[in-house]
Amino acid sequence: MATTNQSRIALITGGNKGIGLETARQLGKQGITVLIGARDASRGQSAAESLRKEGIDARFQPLEVTDAASIAAAAKTIERDFGRLDILINNAGTLLYQREHVASEVSIQTLRDTFEINFFGLVAVTQALLPLIRKSKAGRIVNLTSILGSIAEHADPNSPIYRAKFLAYDSSKAAVNMFTNHLAYELRETPIKVNAAHPGWVKTDLGGPDAPMELVDGAKTGVALATLPETGPSGGYFHLGVHMRW
Repeated sequence: MATTNQSRIALITGGNKGIGLETARQLGKQGITVLIGARDASRGQSAAESLRKEGIDARFQPLEVTDAASIAAAAKTIERDFGRLDILINNAGTLLYQREHVASEVSIQTLRDTFEINFFGLVAVTQALLPLIRKSKAGRIVNLTSILGSIAEHADPNSPIYRAKFLAYDSSKAAVNMFTNHLAYELRETPIKVNAAHPGWVKTDLGGPDAPMELVDGAKTGVALATLPETGPSGGYFHLGVHMRW
């Protein structure tokens, strides 16, 4: 499908399934061209094809967030094809279960593996694509985080997550929140808005079948932040329009 000059361009990392794919669907139905960032070519192409069958301008973009060469190649391709990037949704992430509730025994390797995808990969992708986002008239960066990244919630005995302690995942998402805050501050005098989105506990491979939220609702926060008006917030941590406790 051809892209008009008016079409916004959005890249969703980990966009071939779950919340990422549903986010792409909801953005695409707004007339936004969606680039499905995925490390697996067959899955990425299949996801893009499924969206095209719904009338969405969707394209597969090879992207492994832990591979510097892959990130650089993606940035080069987007610049060649579009000249800019309007929306970046950092959705790719992992949750490695290992002796939850026992912070003193979580392996250093699990911490490193989790941070490599959830934090370092997210930062690397954002830094590489920021020059293209600066070329947008109204750039939007959305970092998928979690309520599990909130230190305030973890410290509150009345919080629903008080006993849900997954050190590697939780600390990686807390780091994402901090990066969101710092980048928003850096870009405060630009049209670019940077926010963190907690999608909720959603039925995905990560969330599991017992999660209370459906995919369509889990994507709503990220989509809303990706399409904020000029008067919208930046540097916030949101779930369905509600600012969460850091």
